Amino acid sequence: MIITSNLATGKIIVMSAPSGAGKSSILKRVINGKNKSDISSLVSYTTRKPRSGEIDGQNYFFITKNVFKKMIDNKMFAEWAMVHNNYYGTSKKLLHDTLNSTQKVILEIDVQGAIQIKHLYPETCMIFIMTPNLKSLYNRLILRQQDSIEIINERLENAKQELKFINYYDYLVINNHNKLNDAVKAVEIIIESLNYKITNNKLFFD
Repeated sequence: MIITSNLATGKIIVMSAPSGAGKSSILKRVINGKNKSDISSLVSYTTRKPRSGEIDGQNYFFITKNVFKKMIDNKMFAEWAMVHNNYYGTSKKLLHDTLNSTQKVILEIDVQGAIQIKHLYPETCMIFIMTPNLKSLYNRLILRQQDSIEIINERLENAKQELKFINYYDYLVINNHNKLNDAVKAVEIIIESLNYKITNNKLFFD
């Protein structure tokens, strides 16, 4: 579902990745890095149950499917999608409020939502995070011990489908095992480069 809207003053950065590729770890490091006062992340809404250690309003806004569907009906989402049998969505109001108060906003969303955001805001910077191959992704899902084998296999199949949409993205960052710092640095360089895009700067000469 695509909702038309006007872009606020900030820049949008989308980060997507298959489950287990490490985008949450990368995002946390980028947001908490030095001199990152101009970058904010946005908390999404979801209907899935919180995992151990997750906090409502910090990791996600955890709501019921009925509440989520009412928000859809009231056109309250800039993007939304069903992923792994649960709804996920980004609040339109929260996105615009954050864009008006900071220079850059990072959205950690799946490929369905990412494509919706790209249609709404063509200048969005799209970053895809991936492991070196599907085998390494499978191993990560096993090692984190959060899901059953059945769910892991489902996530691996979903990853294959997500990779089909990679051409919608501007950048691909490979997150190698034990080389998280390299992936974080790559994302930071991409974000920093946005400051120097011609379309994001005023011309001071005729």
